[in-house]
Amino acid sequence: MACVLVVVTSATMACAQSSPPPNQREGKPALGRAPVPSAARSSARASAVARGAADTVPAPGSMPATAFPRPARAVATIVAPRWTNEDDRDDAHEAERVMALVGVKPGMRIADIGAGDGYYVVRLSPRVGPSGVVYGEDIVPQYLELLRERVTKQGLSNVRVVFGRPHDPQLPPASIDAALLIHMYHEIEQPFGLLYHLIPSLVPGGRIAVLDLDRPTWGHGTPPALLRCELGAMGFREVGWEWLRDGEYVALFEAPPVARRPTPEELRARLSRTPCLP
Repeated sequence: MACVLVVVTSATMACAQSSPPPNQREGKPALGRAPVPSAARSSARASAVARGAADTVPAPGSMPATAFPRPARAVATIVAPRWTNEDDRDDAHEAERVMALVGVKPGMRIADIGAGDGYYVVRLSPRVGPSGVVYGEDIVPQYLELLRERVTKQGLSNVRVVFGRPHDPQLPPASIDAALLIHMYHEIEQPFGLLYHLIPSLVPGGRIAVLDLDRPTWGHGTPPALLRCELGAMGFREVGWEWLRDGEYVALFEAPPVARRPTPEELRARLSRTPCLP
C-alpha cells in the first residue's frame, strides 16, 4: 500500500541568514504552538514516558541530530497545541480536503506528526476505522497529555500516542501508509534528520503531503521553493500540489526507497552544490 505524508509547517530555530521581525526576536509568539522550556520538557518527557505516553518502538538505526546539516533558514517557535479555532477549520473543510487528497480510507495507518491536542487525530480515527491505526506524535509532553486525555475521553481505541524527538518521530519501521505534518514543518529544528528517520517508517512508495502557508518560516509558513528544495535534497519527488485558502497549500511528494535516502555526508554534498536558501 502506498504511503502519504502530509506536511504543514511552523518553525523553531533562528538562522543567521534570516532575521525574524522584532516581535519574534523579543520572544513574543505569533501563530503556532506554545513554547515549553527545555528543562521542563526533559522532566515532563520522563514523566510522560513513565505513564506510557510513548506507545511504539522506534525504528533501529537512529542517528543524532548533530549528524545532519542545519537548515539555512529560520525555524519558527512552537507556541500552541493547535493552529487555530477548530470550528473555523471545519467550516473551511480543511481536514476533509486533506484526507481526500491523501486518500485516507478504512484500514490505513496514518501518522500525524506534531499532532498537538489532536485536531487531525480525532478526525482520522473514524476515517481509518477499527482496522486502521492513527499515530499521534509530538515532542511537547504537555500537548501529548492533552491528546491522550482527548483520545481517552472519545474512546478512540485505534490511536497510538507517540513521544517523538525534534529530529526523529520515533515510529516503527514500515508502520505507516501516510504521514501528516500540519502547520508544523517550519517548527522542525532539524528537518533533514526528521525526514531521514521518517522515510523507513513509511511503507514502500510512500508519499508526503505538505500543508503550509506561503510565507517566511519565521512567520510560521514555508515558501514553496524552499520546501521543494529541502524535500528534494532528501530524495522526495513532487507528485501533486493544491492551493487551499489564504495562501495555504498542500504539496504531495513521494518518498524515496530506504536504500536510496541520502546519508548525512551525501546530503551535505548536495546542499553545498544546491543550497536551500530562504
